Amino acid sequence: MNILFMGPPGAGKGTQAERIVDQFAVPHISTGDAFRLAMKQGTPMGLKAKEYVDQGLLVPDEITNGIVRDRLLQDDCSKGFLLDGFPRTLQQAEALDGMLADMGRSLDHVINLKVDRGLLLARLTGRRICKSCGSTYHVLNNPPKQEGICDKCGGELYQRSDDNEEKVGTRLDEYISKTAPLLSYYEGKSLLREVDGEQDIDVVTAEIVSVLRGSN
Repeated sequence: MNILFMGPPGAGKGTQAERIVDQFAVPHISTGDAFRLAMKQGTPMGLKAKEYVDQGLLVPDEITNGIVRDRLLQDDCSKGFLLDGFPRTLQQAEALDGMLADMGRSLDHVINLKVDRGLLLARLTGRRICKSCGSTYHVLNNPPKQEGICDKCGGELYQRSDDNEEKVGTRLDEYISKTAPLLSYYEGKSLLREVDGEQDIDVVTAEIVSVLRGSN
């Protein structure tokens, strides 16, 4: 099963992705993870990306697309995948369609988590992330058992420097402007399913599973 998760920052994509990949036994592929793996392995695309990253420059679409393609060709993706954070633009979406077609594959589901802007602001400014394993928490909605300590690995939790209201608002505006065409694109392909991301975490998971199993 080939799945794409969409939704603005703070919608809960990472939390839900962890749950879905466990149930469907497919790898969770985020753009950041794919980049880090490619650079660590020293692949041709990874080395090209590193040149831009080291200079603090945006990585061109051509390289980003290549890194995603390389990741999708790995053995653990043979039975499916869950993409998160790619594509971000219409051009990337078209590139993804092309690379999947070359592999004789296509997307099966595009899940968009919908959350009100005000709630997103509250979620993101209260978010805390583990420095060691990357697990996410929230000071109100999903606090760790011990303040400042990750439940999973005991790592230190921190707040991203851009998780303040002004910068979060800018990120949300940028997301909306860039990805609105994507929603129309996938709706036109009859792949898009909207899920209310404001519900309880377990309810959101159940709704996503229902969509993926074809019972909704």
